[in-house]
Amino acid sequence: MRIVIAKPGLDGHDRGAKVVARALRDGGHEVIYTGLRRTPEQIVRTVLDEDADLLGLSSLSGAHAFLFPRVCQLLIEADCQEVTVFGGGIIPMDERSELFDVGMRAIFGPGTKMEEMTDFVSEVENRIHSGDPVGVGEGGDWVWQNGA
Repeated sequence: MRIVIAKPGLDGHDRGAKVVARALRDGGHEVIYTGLRRTPEQIVRTVLDEDADLLGLSSLSGAHAFLFPRVCQLLIEADCQEVTVFGGGIIPMDERSELFDVGMRAIFGPGTKMEEMTDFVSEVENRIHSGDPVGVGEGGDWVWQNGA
């Protein structure tokens, strides 16, 4: 799978994003890391340019409630509704359902084991091959929660 890992907004902490990118790469996937402080428009352009299957967004700044939905909206507007979007960082549990409502499929918090993330990507790949809707704009109600 081709996976873009992005850091939207002004958040300058990228250690976690780099660890995730490396773990997914070590898991056999092609991973493109955008670097720090990308706009939603820059992130979507990268997804388009790289023909990505998945997009991982990382935020520790508290701006996820605006930035993550904006990226999802722009992906749909760019006719990239088949891209599976997941997120990570400091995202309170009571804010996650809103992110799932805009089409995100998983939220990973601090302490998530890397094997859970690679299991998530494998599950997405299986669902894509089965024709299940897992893209940001494809509808469906499946989300990854606690390894299921």
